[in-house]
Amino acid sequence: MPRNRTTYSTGPFRERVCLVGARVRSDRSVWTLENSIDELADLTRAAGANPVAQVTQLQHKPSPTYLGKGKLEELKEVIKLHNIVTAIFDDELMPSQQRALEDLLKVKVIDRSALILDVFAQRARTKEGQLQIELAQTEYLLPRLAGQWSHLERLGGGVGTRGPGETQIETDRRLVRSRLSKLKKEIEHVRTQRDQQRRQRTRDAFTVSLVGYTNAGKSAIFNSLTSSDVRSRDRLFETLDTTTRRLFLHSGTRAALSDTVGFIHKLPPFLVAAFRATLEEAHEADLLLHVVDVGSPYASEQGQVVEDVLKDMGLAETPRILVLNKWDLVASSPDTEGPDSVSQALLPQDEIAVLTSALEGWGIERLREEIDSQLNLLREASGTASAVV
Repeated sequence: MPRNRTTYSTGPFRERVCLVGARVRSDRSVWTLENSIDELADLTRAAGANPVAQVTQLQHKPSPTYLGKGKLEELKEVIKLHNIVTAIFDDELMPSQQRALEDLLKVKVIDRSALILDVFAQRARTKEGQLQIELAQTEYLLPRLAGQWSHLERLGGGVGTRGPGETQIETDRRLVRSRLSKLKKEIEHVRTQRDQQRRQRTRDAFTVSLVGYTNAGKSAIFNSLTSSDVRSRDRLFETLDTTTRRLFLHSGTRAALSDTVGFIHKLPPFLVAAFRATLEEAHEADLLLHVVDVGSPYASEQGQVVEDVLKDMGLAETPRILVLNKWDLVASSPDTEGPDSVSQALLPQDEIAVLTSALEGWGIERLREEIDSQLNLLREASGTASAVV
């Protein structure tokens, strides 16, 4: 592997960071620039850095330098004033943009995708999770190799000849592509094993999968429904590895419940691809439990991100229950939207929403009853008596 293989990690120490965001005025996204920067700040803290300043700009059209000339000068002043060592941009930067911004700002520049990779790398605990993260990091690194060796490119090499920098880049690219091929084979092997395990544990049983925005409380719901003790903490991307347990229902219907990795706004496509084996638990599910943190002021926006990802994954028609979790936070937070507005924004009239608080144990039995009811309806619709003990 190349010597200079870093993806510009923020590292475990408290780097002083400036957050940078831009939005075109005509953008009709449900996410405002303020919402997105707030989440970027949470991601930054999760990666171990300290966001001490921010610079944002509303634009009439996208800028090739991300920010306009005046805003870039303002950013340089902010970096100097606050002793910033890293600028984190709220969108994925092209390799050429990243190099140009580093040359201009004289600080480390990373984008949202690299930041999410940092958080994922810190959370991965199993061999499968580590393989998936390395695949995503390597995919991210490949188009950025040229910048890693720009100091050698300047050594020249003469007209019509190849300089040492270019030769090193080509060597590194071959090494990286070789590593990519090996990682994909290893992950495919893991996928085959997972398929075999899934068939064994779900034989004659329904499968139910938890999906949702990161930190919505999926693992806490999972533990409450299955009496498990899966690691559950109030922080972004606590769960990266799929866990499946038997789900006991009052009717005797056999079911297995899976907890999966959470989604996030502007989730990099290469990261979704790297976690394909993990996300296949949702693909195989008979029923989805879409968990929403109803205590978040951005509950509807977060829920819509999940719905959009599910649609992209071809799961728009899979039956689901909307689980409005963290209900205990709603009464104490006047900034939240409330469950009615969230469910109206996310659910068709003929679908179901259940209020829960996994922390307090509220609504868990009601949720269990709704799961039981939905699976019984699915069994009746299929005209089979399977999945009952």
